[in-house]
Amino acid sequence: MSDVGLVAIEPLHDLTSSSVGELVAESERLGLRLVRRLADEWATGANRFDRPGEILFGASIDRRLVGVCGLNIDPYAGDERVGRLRHLYVLSAFRRMGVGRQLVERVMKAAHGRFDDVRLRTNDAAAARLYEKLGFRRDIGRDDYTHVANLAPELRS
Repeated sequence: MSDVGLVAIEPLHDLTSSSVGELVAESERLGLRLVRRLADEWATGANRFDRPGEILFGASIDRRLVGVCGLNIDPYAGDERVGRLRHLYVLSAFRRMGVGRQLVERVMKAAHGRFDDVRLRTNDAAAARLYEKLGFRRDIGRDDYTHVANLAPELRS
């Protein structure tokens, strides 16, 4: 399928159960907990994407939230210059239309200048292919991430 042209990618500042309910329901039907974890952590205040450089984006089509993707300081890295791409999820009906790519590209644009590296973890082969097409490289043997993108400018002598 071709890219969806009328996707609005915007920061989400208030995540309510009603706004993300369709994403939670579908992801849980598919056996995934990432969107439920996102909603629960937002509700409890455990993760509101509100530390320096953090942001949560939503993808909407005709005012319907069809996808989400966030950027946090990587809690496993011990370095505030390392970001973590989190909670990428796109409703099944809108996959393979460029929505996920647009979300990741927007997160990576937000990460530039703030983070030297962005890491993520995925066990999904289709997601891994998407991330690799977008510049992430697989990093085998790591417990806390599977892919990394280096954003730091290379030092030249």
